[in-house]
Amino acid sequence: MARGRRSLAENVADNILAMITIDKKFALGDKLPNENELSTELQVSRTTLREAIRILTAHNVLEIQRGKGTYVKNNQELNEEFGLEELSTSQMDVKDLYEMRLIFEPQSAYYAAKRATDKELERILYYGRLEEELILRKEDRTEVEQAFHKSIAKATHNEFMNQLMPILYQAIDKGVLLSDTNEEMLQNTLNDHRMIMEFLATRDAEGARTAMKLHIIHAMRGFGITEE
Repeated sequence: MARGRRSLAENVADNILAMITIDKKFALGDKLPNENELSTELQVSRTTLREAIRILTAHNVLEIQRGKGTYVKNNQELNEEFGLEELSTSQMDVKDLYEMRLIFEPQSAYYAAKRATDKELERILYYGRLEEELILRKEDRTEVEQAFHKSIAKATHNEFMNQLMPILYQAIDKGVLLSDTNEEMLQNTLNDHRMIMEFLATRDAEGARTAMKLHIIHAMRGFGITEE
């Protein structure tokens, strides 16, 4: 959704989109809950919900099937716009991937701190805390780490950042695999994520940018990547 003077319906549309693309609450082809249930869950009026659904229908995210209900459209392009899917499936150098993260993600954290709706901030902090629990329990956190970073990108309200995330997942996935066998990297991840969340929670944009930069630099050092 475009940034600017955003209506409540646009924010609700963004929240439904995040429920599909980040929370994985609804898959392609799934039917959404009925109007009463969904408006209650989202804490908005049915009128606002209908407007949000109209917005998402216009963006080919949802489709209304008369007499049946509202469904998530079987639209593979949700994660494949701008032709970036080809790049995201290619073999990319780890150094290149992490340099890309260093270029984009600190600024994403900066804009997320400034632009996130309360619901988007709640989603970021939820995934951050969930990841911490998984690290402490030594359980797989790959999908949750992706959701944490994707929810930050989503909160920038910059569509291009959302399109970059499938590429950056490769770097995130490699980082998870490496850090799981490195106690120092695990501790860095815990400390860094806590710091990122603290700055985001207080909407300290400069602090969030610095904390994200430090987080990525720690990961790069774990790979033996130097900034040159």
